[in-house]
Amino acid sequence: MKLVSFLLSTLLVTSVNSQTQCRNFKSIISFGDSIADTGNLLDLSDPNDLPASAFPPYGETFFHHPTGRYSDGRLIIDFIAEFLGFPLVPPFYRSQNANFEKGVNFAVAGATALDTSFLEERGIHSDITNVSLSVQLRSFTESLPNLCGSPSDCRDMIENALILMGEIGGNDYNFALFQRKAIEEVEELVPFVVTAISLAITELVCMGGRTFLVPGNFPLGCSASYLTLYQTSNKEEYDPLTGCLTWLNDFSEYYNEQLQKELNRLKELYPHVNIIYADYYNALLRLFQEPAKFGFMNRPLPACCGLGGTYNFNFSRRCGSVGVESCNDPAKYVNWDGIHMTEAAYRWISEGLLKGPYAIPPFNWSCLSSEIMNKKSLDTQILDEQLIQGCLKV
Repeated sequence: MKLVSFLLSTLLVTSVNSQTQCRNFKSIISFGDSIADTGNLLDLSDPNDLPASAFPPYGETFFHHPTGRYSDGRLIIDFIAEFLGFPLVPPFYRSQNANFEKGVNFAVAGATALDTSFLEERGIHSDITNVSLSVQLRSFTESLPNLCGSPSDCRDMIENALILMGEIGGNDYNFALFQRKAIEEVEELVPFVVTAISLAITELVCMGGRTFLVPGNFPLGCSASYLTLYQTSNKEEYDPLTGCLTWLNDFSEYYNEQLQKELNRLKELYPHVNIIYADYYNALLRLFQEPAKFGFMNRPLPACCGLGGTYNFNFSRRCGSVGVESCNDPAKYVNWDGIHMTEAAYRWISEGLLKGPYAIPPFNWSCLSSEIMNKKSLDTQILDEQLIQGCLKV
């Protein structure tokens, strides 16, 4: 009987795993910062004090006008939505009249994984927004009656959504590094950032979340802003192949390793949940390693939109400011404004996630029919009840 019970439980977990890995998603639920913000910061801003993304040349490539996205065009979340056959995911804040049936986006440019009060206590200042990950998650839970109605409908919505967890956490490090905090001090933030992301995933799992795409950090040493801020005559600090700052990339790799360790722990804790690590680091780094292969100019480190210096970046006069222009062909550039990437770069990153090899584990698109996918078996209900009990104990 014990053997039969074990085999049955194994089959149940395997069955649910295969379902979650090969799911016909019904919508996208997004949290994060400027890498995923489709207009939230713009909607939250004072009309007399708009962010840079409200001004040209932001949005010039695809939308032909600024949309609040920090790029010349579409972002990774936009390409994911298009791949799934969804409309572009609308920003949530101050857009309650929008159609959220196929997706809702809580990502806000400048957002941090940790609450701003936590960072302020450590002398790390963030004056862009106080909409941290926990605030975004609270906004989501409070909005559920309007988004999906009844508790059962909401659980169904969350269960069948692709939940994009960021990128989030990058600004926690950016704000510290832009203030030139010692790298040892920045490293002390890593376990707190990882825990904040882990707790958010756990809460969403308890609400019914089944598929999560969790990005790591980009190679910070290849950012025009950091290359400008930490420019040095010491050639040993640069990667001879890419020209990126190796110590900053080492930090990004360290954080990504810690994040993946925690995601692996969550996978063991919730074997019926599909937690996919999005390797933003290597998906972007390859564009700097072999730029010509992807249609970019050689040594594509300078920003397309910027002013002055080796990397076409100036902290005092950034993209979106009067007199700061963009390059003639953003498709040849990887860096857009010194901090964010071009649409062309985001397109390649998205393709690397959706088609491989930069999603770990990879997506499985050979899906079952929607009728089979949407039919909830008794076995799945039992596992859901067990999950709820486990969440209540957390």
